[in-house]
Amino acid sequence: MARKKSEGSTSNLFFENLALNLTKFSGSTTAFIIAFGVVLVWAATGPIFKYSEAWQLVINTGTTIVTFLMVFLIQRAQNKDSIALHLKLNELIAAEKGASNRLIDAEDLSESELNLLKKHYNKLVKLTEKDHDIQKSHSIEEAEHRHKTKITK
Repeated sequence: MARKKSEGSTSNLFFENLALNLTKFSGSTTAFIIAFGVVLVWAATGPIFKYSEAWQLVINTGTTIVTFLMVFLIQRAQNKDSIALHLKLNELIAAEKGASNRLIDAEDLSESELNLLKKHYNKLVKLTEKDHDIQKSHSIEEAEHRHKTKITK
């Protein structure tokens, strides 16, 4: 299925594509080898520059700049992954008959509301543990029934 390009300005699309490509590259073996090579070259030039403060400043400045930029790149990738994960979970909640639609967008609830929901589900876990029989909550028959229900839809 072809994906439609997201709407937005040319500069937004440029930076989105740049960030995507940098994210992919920065996690690659090639990026690691390049970074390792830079450190090796820097270390090898130590005797040439007599391990001067300027020589040390080069690697310190370089790593600081890269780290600074990577923080934003990693956070952007994490935000995008988080949104995608929430959308997938929301779809599952919305599609499941017995699931509470109140949990769609649960990430927007306050901490006290989340703690209240956590207590609710902890109570369900304790009630299930009292059964001492996993087949009461997860049986082969239940799995077959769910599968048949999905096929007929």
